[in-house]
Amino acid sequence: MASSSDSTCYTVVFESAAEYPSTSELRTALQKGSDEVKIDTLRKIIISTINGNPQAHVQPTLMMPIIQYVLTSKNKHLKKLLHFYWEVCPKYDEQGKLKQEMILVVNAIRNDLQHPNEYIRGATLRFLTKIAKDAELLEPLIPTCRSCLEHRHSYVRKNAVFALYAIHREFEHLIPDAAELMGAFLGAETDSACKRNAFVFLAHASMEKAVEYILNVGEGIGSLDESLQMSFIEVIRLDCKNDSAHRPRYIRVISELLNASSHAVKYEAATTLTTLTQNPAAIKAAASSFINLVIKESDNNVKLIVLERLETLRSKHDHVLDGLIMDVLQVLSNSTDMEVRRKAIAIVLSMTSSRNVEEVVLFLKKQLQRTQESDTEKSPEYRQLLIQSIHVTAIKYSEVAESVVHALMDFLGDSNNPSALDVVSFVREVVEKFPHLRSAITVKLINTLTEIKSGKVFRGVLWIIGEYTEKVEDIQAAMREVRKVLGEIPILASEQRLLDEANGVGDDEGEDKEKEKERASAHKPKVLADGTYATETAYSSSANAKLEAVKAAAKPPLRTLLLGGDFFTGSVLAAALTKLVLRFSDQSTDATSSNILRAESMLIMTSIIRVGQSKFVTVPIDEDSSERVMNCIQTLSELNTEKAVHEAFLDDTKDAYTKMLGAQEKRAAEKKEAESTKEIAVQVDDLLSFRQFSKKTADDAIDYDEDVSKATGSGEVQEDFMSNLSRISQLTGFSDPIYAEALVKMHGFDISLDVLLVNQTPNTLQNLCLDFATLGDLKIVERPSVYTIAPHGFQSIKATIKVSSTETGVIFGSILWEGPNMGESCVILNDIHIDIMDYIKPAYCNEAQFRSMWTEFEWENRVNVNSTLSDPREYLQHVMKTTNMSCLTPEGATSGDCDFLSANMYARSLFGEDALANLSVERTEQGTITGHVRIRSKTQGIALSLGDRITMAQKEARPLTL
Repeated sequence: MASSSDSTCYTVVFESAAEYPSTSELRTALQKGSDEVKIDTLRKIIISTINGNPQAHVQPTLMMPIIQYVLTSKNKHLKKLLHFYWEVCPKYDEQGKLKQEMILVVNAIRNDLQHPNEYIRGATLRFLTKIAKDAELLEPLIPTCRSCLEHRHSYVRKNAVFALYAIHREFEHLIPDAAELMGAFLGAETDSACKRNAFVFLAHASMEKAVEYILNVGEGIGSLDESLQMSFIEVIRLDCKNDSAHRPRYIRVISELLNASSHAVKYEAATTLTTLTQNPAAIKAAASSFINLVIKESDNNVKLIVLERLETLRSKHDHVLDGLIMDVLQVLSNSTDMEVRRKAIAIVLSMTSSRNVEEVVLFLKKQLQRTQESDTEKSPEYRQLLIQSIHVTAIKYSEVAESVVHALMDFLGDSNNPSALDVVSFVREVVEKFPHLRSAITVKLINTLTEIKSGKVFRGVLWIIGEYTEKVEDIQAAMREVRKVLGEIPILASEQRLLDEANGVGDDEGEDKEKEKERASAHKPKVLADGTYATETAYSSSANAKLEAVKAAAKPPLRTLLLGGDFFTGSVLAAALTKLVLRFSDQSTDATSSNILRAESMLIMTSIIRVGQSKFVTVPIDEDSSERVMNCIQTLSELNTEKAVHEAFLDDTKDAYTKMLGAQEKRAAEKKEAESTKEIAVQVDDLLSFRQFSKKTADDAIDYDEDVSKATGSGEVQEDFMSNLSRISQLTGFSDPIYAEALVKMHGFDISLDVLLVNQTPNTLQNLCLDFATLGDLKIVERPSVYTIAPHGFQSIKATIKVSSTETGVIFGSILWEGPNMGESCVILNDIHIDIMDYIKPAYCNEAQFRSMWTEFEWENRVNVNSTLSDPREYLQHVMKTTNMSCLTPEGATSGDCDFLSANMYARSLFGEDALANLSVERTEQGTITGHVRIRSKTQGIALSLGDRITMAQKEARPLTL
């Protein structure tokens, strides 16, 4: 309920444009009209009074007709309208004294409070809460209100408590014995709603008696109504803000409420229990209640809120909740929402330890198997989430890596490409970190090659096989499996043979007949779109059809990828075969087998290049892939002559991957350390706090009033005068008849303009109107008002503008007024440019998300680099500071002495818009840098605005040349 300090809330009701009746007409309608006419007339009077229309000044003369002809009516609709009228009508005269007519009104209200009909009594009692600030009206009605507490109907008793509570809150002296009254009422009351209202009243009147009532209820609190239980919890919180002696008994009471049937009560009880004690048993009980709520509650928003509370509890009480990890895992089975599952798995991973990791991984593996059996829409996304979770767990706890790596490799052939890529990433990290698993994993990967469908997965698997297959027999098995997924070698010759067989080549007689048919049908008339004739060669169309049929025939998976134009995978295959041959020659003494393996590998590589230059592929082989394969062929042809090349293939790539993993672990450790360490500044004269001597018995107490003040910003320090001066924009000149300046403030999605107008003339400016207009996604909220400014007078005008997207906006306008001799005058205002940097914040996304958005976004703005800076990294920092974007390229990739720099940047706006940028610059021999910045976004505005921002920053940074 609102406190007495709350400001009045005004209501405006739509009023018809029809002519308002005169006072005599209203009086006649009230005197002689039927109940329906009286209802309509009284409604008009109420609306006119609320809206403050000019006719309202005649309505005090209508008070007596209303008392005479409406107050005596028994129509319930009229009585309800009368309550509205008494609420809004003027009750005091010019001297501030209560009008004499109100004595009759008070008498009528007293009669209604004693009415035999319980609805009229209850409605009248509710009406008293609306006029609870009029002590003169209420004082004669207090005894009657108190008598309503003993009415037989609960509706009357409930509203009587409401009315007395509202009165006591404003004027305590009118009900001095409120605490004793409510205590006696609670002892005799049986209705749950009445008891709840009375208890709230009792807590307001006397906290000691409310606490006494809670303690008397004791263990029976579980059988009470939900609303009363919630009130008990609120009172316990308020009492425990100070050091309460009843805290142990409160803990027992709250523990009882953890088993309540209401989800709201259970949540509030668990939250409150954590503020009362830090006992591990109590913390576990509260966490169990949270988990139970997540499982049983159907609303996903509630699930997320409770999971957030559970995560906060876990972060404050490390390892206390680890025993409940299997209960949290049940959330994955009981919820289908991905956000809930993602949040639950994050909590599970933070609770995982060496004691429970095996149980967690076993559960996740079972969930993974279920995703294969179900074909729901969310199954691929859930499968990817499970694979990523198993990945993190297995890398952290080596004892479970062996048990899960083989199970995950079954998903390499998954049709959902992201899941298979996550498996490849996991396997690659496992074989590097756990050498004793390499042999078994590579054997499994070799046997899985025939099931893989994706080029990206093939590349990852082939790299692992090339790097970590060490045994001679495993290398030979890998070559056999590669031949299976490639099919017949050479590829070009076998494809040409299939085409020849489709054309029937080889039978001379059939060939002669075929040629005769071709010549006979070589010229077929065909009508083109413009009406002319053309000839079509039957031979060419049939040959193309047969070629397409040969391309579309079923082929092994790797062969299909190569013929489809994926020669990047072909180059990775060539590198993997080169590593296998080099390692085989190092370990085997059988020169014949080594030579056979080398020749076979070179045949495969040559076949890749030749088929890439033929008509059987969708896209010809690119120059980079062709050069890479040729390098591999040259390396195998000079097998033992170039030691540096030998080391580059067998050692350097593995060392580079090891360094990359080490850098990732280092960054993760630094990030974790940065999050855990908080810089605390203390003064030299601050008191010393010895942690061993201090006793923390509970978490921070919950104070909803304080939370609301923080959310609304009412407790924040207001901006100082100097910061306001920096945001002032001058709108007119000092010599103009009107001087205008505006203070521009950004409030989230709103722009607030506080405009000061100064009349610099000795004349009165009448009908002055400040008219704003906007350019961009800006919208004026209020319509302009008309003002009159005295000679050399001031006028302050406020305007609010809504912002709907991140785009450069311009506010412009004019000032119109009537000067001497009713002549119109006008002053055009300077433009106000809105800085979009107030709406753009640095953000982070992974490489896959960046590439996906870069491909998807259609708007691109290319800005040429024109800067005096000579260091590419310094220019990158300059662009990041100018555009509020974060750099996604790792620091290690941009470090070192190099004349070229390429980096990706990313930011998000307050409106959820994504902004991508790629910086590519090169340092020239003259010491300057050249290049460009490419900006991409889904909307045109943000791409153009960021480009303009970079261009302006370059101009500002350029020194003047004389």
